Amino acid sequence: MKIKVDRFVIAIIIVILIAYLYPNLGSKQSAVPFDLIGTIGISLIFFFYGLKLSPDKIKSGLKNWKLHLVVQLTTFLIFPLIIIAFKPLILTEESQILWLSFLFLAALPSTVSSSVVMVSIAKGNIPAAIFNASISGLMGIIITPLWIGLFLQHTTGDFNIESIYISLIIQILIPVIIGMLLQKYWGKFAIKYKNQLTLFDKTIILLIIYKSFAESFDEDIFSSVSISDLLLLFTMVVALFYVVYFITGFISKKLHFNTEDRITAQFCGTKKSLVHGTVFAEILFPSTMSIGFILLPLMVFHAVQIFIVSIIATRLAKREQLNKESTPL
Repeated sequence: MKIKVDRFVIAIIIVILIAYLYPNLGSKQSAVPFDLIGTIGISLIFFFYGLKLSPDKIKSGLKNWKLHLVVQLTTFLIFPLIIIAFKPLILTEESQILWLSFLFLAALPSTVSSSVVMVSIAKGNIPAAIFNASISGLMGIIITPLWIGLFLQHTTGDFNIESIYISLIIQILIPVIIGMLLQKYWGKFAIKYKNQLTLFDKTIILLIIYKSFAESFDEDIFSSVSISDLLLLFTMVVALFYVVYFITGFISKKLHFNTEDRITAQFCGTKKSLVHGTVFAEILFPSTMSIGFILLPLMVFHAVQIFIVSIIATRLAKREQLNKESTPL
């Protein structure tokens, strides 16, 4: 079975390598205005996101409410509760930051593009996937800061929920709303140039990742992280994915979802958005914390979810094809 390598994952690895080799360019003392570029880029990302949100499709998608409820509860409740269950085991300051980075991963919304693509490959419920991924992004603007705020304010005194929401409203929510209002005028433009807009999104995300890791390397944040620590991190990420995947499948079975809805529930419910993660990390966490370290579990999860789900989707697609071939005309 041929597994397609995600080029964005390769690009992330290359960017982290460049940040390691040339940390000064992205450090806090750099003359390059990465913060300004990132702020403008983030607002444009979510403006284009709003352009691609069709109000009619959102309205029509409300019908399959059980499926939507499962996906959103998995994304914003089950995921974080799994991580919170391990909170009593956290004893040191280093493990506290690692745990917080996993909670951040768990509290993020689902991702749109890869969810829809994988559901499409596996012959799942595509309209429901589009609806859930789109709504998840909007809900995350409200829910993700609440989860992080419950624990971050006990870790650092820099967390201010009011200023966080003001930043989210200005940089994300307002651009999304403007995009939605202009959707009927410029929506066709967004669809026509969706590949170029996706490239723009990924370029901004790569710039944010470079800046975050360049600062971390410049301040020698990762000096205490060993190969065994990275292997443990990878194992934890894979375990988290499979736990959520099987929980979602179990719930779908108990609710008697058909195959298409079960695929959508499991694929959308296990996804986490790297776009939202890189953006939220810049806004939610204080400058005293290493954003590169906070993003590390998310980026590993991003690669893992694409790899594992692509294998599952390919197998499901083959099974669907075999069923069609075995069905008599």
